[in-house]
Amino acid sequence: MSNPISSYLGLQADALPLREQRMKLIASNLANADTPGYQARDLDFNAALANAARVREAVAAAPREQGNQIPLTGFDTLQPFEVSRVATQASLDGNTVDPDAERAAYGRAALEYRASLSFLESRVRTLLTAITGQ
Repeated sequence: MSNPISSYLGLQADALPLREQRMKLIASNLANADTPGYQARDLDFNAALANAARVREAVAAAPREQGNQIPLTGFDTLQPFEVSRVATQASLDGNTVDPDAERAAYGRAALEYRASLSFLESRVRTLLTAITGQ
């Protein structure tokens, strides 16, 4: 039996922590723009989101632990979904960070994060309206 709240919130509930993790990776890239040999990293968002959906479905189908508790699963296993970005322009010190591209990627990631947050906020507001009847 699936969790009704997770079903109601859907894919955006899985996407929000992944979008946060992607923003952290991009911020790390920007912070290391002058570090020799630093390899720019990003998150394979589609693969990580598909994995998060599979985990959510597996948790919903799994028997509950004692006391009818839902086992906790975090997004701390995102390491396999981190990828190194290929440098668009060769650097003499081996750094693959392009600050302009990273700033653009961060702006887009922030916009996507806010969109997911707005969607979840609207779903929760609708749920609260249904509960309170107002």
